[in-house]
Amino acid sequence: MPLEHSPRFDELSVALPQHIEQPILRQMTARLQQRLLGTADIPSHENETSDISHSAQILARLYQTPIADASILVAITNEARPRLLLTRRAGHLNNHAGEVSCAGGKHDAGDGNNVVTALREASEETALPASRVHIIGQLPPQESKKGLSVRPIVALIDADLVLVPELGEIARIFWADFEALLAAPTVEYTVPYTIGEQNMTLVTPSWQVDGETVWGLTGRVLASLMEIGFDREFDWYYRRPASARD
Repeated sequence: MPLEHSPRFDELSVALPQHIEQPILRQMTARLQQRLLGTADIPSHENETSDISHSAQILARLYQTPIADASILVAITNEARPRLLLTRRAGHLNNHAGEVSCAGGKHDAGDGNNVVTALREASEETALPASRVHIIGQLPPQESKKGLSVRPIVALIDADLVLVPELGEIARIFWADFEALLAAPTVEYTVPYTIGEQNMTLVTPSWQVDGETVWGLTGRVLASLMEIGFDREFDWYYRRPASARD
């Protein structure tokens, strides 16, 4: 399904830190854009010429980034108490059934870059209009269980959106309180795992959000965002439970 009313890539809205009131979102945006541009010099004053130049640099760097096999949209509402958009995949899917994820999916040849892939997939899965998305930047790519490279695109979205899950792919849309998530400890999650004919269990860090478990690739993406944006470091692992090693 094509992205309806998709803007041209160079007409996408870019979120600039000097225009963001919420302090956590402003810090996160500044740090991601400093990393993307390779500079500590992010404009701090409101100047139309400077804003246009800064936005153009952000989009150019994103356009030049090698195309990943898939892209996801790490979408956070731009409001006093920000919320992170999450979904639970439909239970009948062949891959990642029932797992928590950010909206996103595989690259199509017509996308041209990772940002358009993330926006198109988010529109298809949640009816999120691209015109209500304000791009911040990107996170380092992650590798999926199937060996696909996945590029996270970070963006702010308007707070008053009404999103609708595409039930062929998405069972549920829900939200994480972003500030609470930043401070929340991880808890170990037990994952069934099969090697050949041997069944075993592994434990891995996770977060509990609104009755759902956030782990795996989505967990690693959020850990990466917290490390880059807020200096919170994680020891991310998959290992056998201590009782199984004794």
